Amino acid sequence: MSTDFWSPLKLSVEIALVSGIIVIVTGILFGKWMAKRNFKGKLFLETVLLLPLVLPPTVIGFLLIIIFGKNSVLGNLITWFFNQPVMFTWWAAVIASTVVAFPLMYQSAKTGFESVDEDIENAARVDGAKEWQVFFFISIPLALKSIVSGGILSFTRALGEFGATLMFAGNLPGKTQTTPLAIYMAIGSGNMSLAWSWVICMIGISFLMLLSVHLIKA
Repeated sequence: MSTDFWSPLKLSVEIALVSGIIVIVTGILFGKWMAKRNFKGKLFLETVLLLPLVLPPTVIGFLLIIIFGKNSVLGNLITWFFNQPVMFTWWAAVIASTVVAFPLMYQSAKTGFESVDEDIENAARVDGAKEWQVFFFISIPLALKSIVSGGILSFTRALGEFGATLMFAGNLPGKTQTTPLAIYMAIGSGNMSLAWSWVICMIGISFLMLLSVHLIKA
């Protein structure tokens, strides 16, 4: 197959991997922090963290444009520091994928940490373990199934991101045109055989990812 066929697939996997790493790290940290802690405003904060799960992708894309656009403080700061805006770049696609995938990782990690027996963690503290040791050697191993499942689901969600990416990163071949965007363009141009090829690839990857989640939980 031509390079034009593999380019969107390669780009999708690269973006999903980078956003997946970001989501796994942030999801674990937020999940652990929120798991067994009660404070004023927790319900509001958790609702905000999970909001991208239910918001339309176009709304997420619009908000990203407002936050990172040329008229925003953050957008101007990024432009000054990197000498170019973040919109319509590879990193814009990563940001969009990260935002939509984060809730899945956060919820899975939080559920996993909530299932960890506090007595085991406290026993480690009594034996002299520091908080970072309890976190890395007790909490994470005991919540590992949920963390791995959340990571796989987040990667799969990032791989299939469309709406927010289109609005915030654009549809630039070889730069921001991921497989979902390429499928959309192929259908629009009437190239159904090419669209079907990409669709089959995406179904195959997604099927394997979901199958691995079920195998982990089995």
